[in-house]
Amino acid sequence: MLHISRCQHLKQIAQKYFSSIPIKTEKHAHRSLPLSRTSPFAELRKSWHSTCSLVGDKNIILMGPPGAGKTTVGRIVGQKLGCCVIDVDDDILEKTWNMSVSEKLQDVGNEQFLEEEGKAVLNFSASRSVIALTGSNPMHDASMWHLKKNGIIIYLDVPLIDIVNRLRSMKIERIVGQSPGTSMKDLLKSRRCYYKKWFDTRVFCESGASPEEVADKVLTAVKRYLDADSETFISTRHFATQGCQQKVSAKFFSEAVIEGLASDGGLFVPEKEFPKLSCGEWKSLVGATYVERAQILLEKCIHPADIPATRLGEMIENAYGENFACSKIAPIRHLSGNQFILELFHGPTGSFKDLSLQLMPHLFAHCIPPTCNYMILVATSGDTGSAVLNGFSRLSKNDQQRIAVTTFFPENGVSQFQKAQIIGSQKENGWAVGVKSDFDFCQAAIKRIFQDSDFTGFLTMEYGTTLSSANSINWGRLLPQVVYHASAYLDLVSQGFISFGNPVDVCIPTGNFGNILAAVYAKMMGIPIRKFICASNQNHVLTDFIKTGHYDLRERKLAHTFSPSIDILTCSNLERHLHLMADKDGQLMAKLFNQLEEQRHFQIEKILMEKLQRDLIADWSSEGECLAAIHSTYNTCGYILDPHTAVAKVVADRMQDKSCPVIVSSTAHYSKFAPAILQALKIEAISQTCSSQLYLLNSYNALPPPHEALLERMKLQEKMDYQVCAADVNVLKSQVEKLIQSQFL
Repeated sequence: MLHISRCQHLKQIAQKYFSSIPIKTEKHAHRSLPLSRTSPFAELRKSWHSTCSLVGDKNIILMGPPGAGKTTVGRIVGQKLGCCVIDVDDDILEKTWNMSVSEKLQDVGNEQFLEEEGKAVLNFSASRSVIALTGSNPMHDASMWHLKKNGIIIYLDVPLIDIVNRLRSMKIERIVGQSPGTSMKDLLKSRRCYYKKWFDTRVFCESGASPEEVADKVLTAVKRYLDADSETFISTRHFATQGCQQKVSAKFFSEAVIEGLASDGGLFVPEKEFPKLSCGEWKSLVGATYVERAQILLEKCIHPADIPATRLGEMIENAYGENFACSKIAPIRHLSGNQFILELFHGPTGSFKDLSLQLMPHLFAHCIPPTCNYMILVATSGDTGSAVLNGFSRLSKNDQQRIAVTTFFPENGVSQFQKAQIIGSQKENGWAVGVKSDFDFCQAAIKRIFQDSDFTGFLTMEYGTTLSSANSINWGRLLPQVVYHASAYLDLVSQGFISFGNPVDVCIPTGNFGNILAAVYAKMMGIPIRKFICASNQNHVLTDFIKTGHYDLRERKLAHTFSPSIDILTCSNLERHLHLMADKDGQLMAKLFNQLEEQRHFQIEKILMEKLQRDLIADWSSEGECLAAIHSTYNTCGYILDPHTAVAKVVADRMQDKSCPVIVSSTAHYSKFAPAILQALKIEAISQTCSSQLYLLNSYNALPPPHEALLERMKLQEKMDYQVCAADVNVLKSQVEKLIQSQFL
C-alpha cells in the first residue's frame, strides 16, 4: 500500500493557523459544548465535530472539474499550512501505472480507466495532507468513500464557462468519459452531479479569482466547517443579565427550526451577521438556475453540522422540481416602464408561501430526532394553510408518520377558494380547523399554546409529542424566502435590464412582515436594494407605524378586504426587524412587545424611528384603488394581478420616484380570488361556484396563464369534513390533543 505522510511540523503550524478553533483532544473530550445544558443535540454535534476535525489525521481534499485549479490551489494551501501536497494524477496514478494519465486513457478506454483509477486510489493512504483529486475521481464510489472517511472534501465550484475557456487555452480537447459527439460543455454539466454527491463544503470560485484568493477561501471554508458551534441563534428578547452567560440561551439552526418560537416569546435570529457574498460571487450566479442559487445561498446560512451540504442540495432539488409549473421557479416579468412583477405563484398551491413551504418540511424532518413525534401548529390568513398541508404531505412515508400538521384558519376570514383549498389539502398527516374569529386571534392563540409549559409538557409526557410551528415565526420557513428576492435581482441583470450593482426598489404587500424582512436579509447578503416599500390594505397598522413610530391597536378593528392574506394587525416578524434596527437590544424588544400584548400599543424613540425610515417607506391602498389597479393593468398590459399584488401596484405607483426599477412581489395567482377579479374587470359571473368563476376567468387568455394545479383542485368536487371551533384557547388545545391522539396513538 502506498503511504505518504505529512511534514513533521504540520501539527504546530496547523494549530497556529486554526488557533481560533476550540480543538478537542482526548484530555478534555468529556467537556460539554457551551450549549449542552439546554441542547439535546449538543452531544451529537460534539461527536460530529471530533469526527470531522482536521486536527489529528484528517486530510483537506480538493475536488472539482478539470481546469478548476485543484493542484495550484492545493500547493498554496499546503504551503500556508506547512504540509504535504499530493496530486492524484502525478503522485499516485502515474507512479502506479508508470505511464502518463493520457497514455493510460488511450490504452484502456473510459470505463476501464475509471476502474483502474479507482483501484489506485483505494490502495493509497495519506494523513494530514492536502490532496488534489482528478476531475474523474468522484465518478468511482468506493474510492471516494475511502477518501471521505479520512478527509474534508472541498468542492472548487468554478463557473462552467471559465472551465471551458481554461481547457481550451490548455489545448485539452478530450477528458475522461467524453465520447465522440459529446461536447466538453455537456460533459462538464453532467459531471456536476458527481461533485455534488461528495463534497463536505463548497468554495464558490467567481470568475477572475486568483489561485491565492481561492486558497484563502479554502482555508476560511475549512475553519467554518470545523467550528461547528460558531453559528448560533438567539431570541429577539434575549439579554444577558448579571451572572448569566449569553451562550447558555443560544440555539443551533436545527434547534431554532424545531422549536419555532423562543421560550421567552421572542423570535430566533442569527447571533452573527448574515454571510455576505462578494460582487464577483454574485456575478457568477447571474447565469445560474434558481436551484443553483438557492443551494449556494442556503449553504452559507446553514452550517453543515446542522444539515450536510449534499443533503441540503437533495432537499432543494426535491423542493423546486416538477411540483412547480414554471422551470424558472420564481420568474420576473416586465410589466411596464420600470416596473417588474416577481411571480411567486407557480408552486402547487399557487401562492408565494410555496417557495418556502416546499423546502421547510424537509429541513424540519432532517433536524428533528428520529424517535420523536411532532405536531406542527399553523395559523393562516389564507394561503399558508394549504401550502403547509401540501408541503408536509410530500415528506416520505416514514416522516409523515412522525410529523403531523394542524392549521387554524378564520372560518369567515378567507376567500371561498382559499377555504376550499385549505380543506381540500387535508391529508393523512394534516388537518384544517376553522376558528370563529380572525387571523390575529389564531396567531395569538398558537403563541399562547406554545408558551403554556404545563400543556406542552403534558403532551410530551402523555403522548410523546412535541409542538412546533411552520408560520414565518419559524426561521426555517423565513430563510428560503431570501433566495427569491436575490434571484429576482439576478434575473434583471441576466435579462439586461440593469448591470450588477445598480440599485432597485422592492414593493411588497405585507401583513406579517416576513416577506419584506426576507428582502432586507437579501440586501444584507449583498443585493443592492435601495428602498423597501411596505404596501398595506385597509388594515394599515404597519404603514401607520412606519410613518409615526407608534404601533397602536387600541381603536383598531380588523377589516375584511379583497386581499385577505394581509388582513393582519399583529405583525410578528416586525419584531425581528426592530431587533436588527435597535442593534439587537433584546431588553427593548421584550419591553415593546410585552407592552403591545398588555396595553395594545407601543411607541419607539425618535432615533430608532429615523433609523427605521432610512430605507423603509410605506403606504396603503383602499379597496376601490385595488380593484382599479387590477382593471387598468389588464387593459394596458393584458396582465391580471391578484388583489394583494394590486395593493402593491397602487403603492408602488404612488411611492416610487422612477429613478430606478421597482420589483413588485406577487402574493398569489389571481385564480384564488376570482370573485374580486371578476368584479374588478366588470365581468358578470355566470355562476357563484368557484369552478365556474375560474373557468370564466381563464377564457380571457390573459397573463399569467391559468394555474393547472388550481384548476385540478376545483375539479375535485368531493366535500371533505373539517372541524370548526370557538375562539377560545382552551378549545384549540382540546382540538390539538384530539388530533395528536388520532395521529400518534
